[in-house]
Amino acid sequence: MPRIIGVDIPREKRVLIALTYLYGIGKTLSKKVLDEVKIDHNKRAKDLTEKEISQITTVIQKNFKVEGDLRREVQQNIKRLMDVRSYRGSRHLKGLPVRGQRTHTNARTRKGPRKTIGGLNKKPPSPK
Repeated sequence: MPRIIGVDIPREKRVLIALTYLYGIGKTLSKKVLDEVKIDHNKRAKDLTEKEISQITTVIQKNFKVEGDLRREVQQNIKRLMDVRSYRGSRHLKGLPVRGQRTHTNARTRKGPRKTIGGLNKKPPSPK
């Protein structure tokens, strides 16, 4: 498996798609990188030479924030929101949806599985 910036990219996929396995790189950025390095988009990842892999790596490192740096920046932004106690930060703290979605129903991805709160059963009538 070719490694780019510490991530194994799948061998059998086209390079255009394989690069999207890097955090912070989607199809559009992948196209830009491959155009800059002049590599065919339909080439398979297993067919890349060491030289091409190093060219892709240098272009990505020079022009884009990806993987660890990007993850760290996103986490710092969220932490800043929580520290200043903004509305979005408080939603992050409570584990609720941040972008205005409804929570009466749905929102299960953020809230987690349902915690059923049932009424307590009344004492069964005593036998006579």
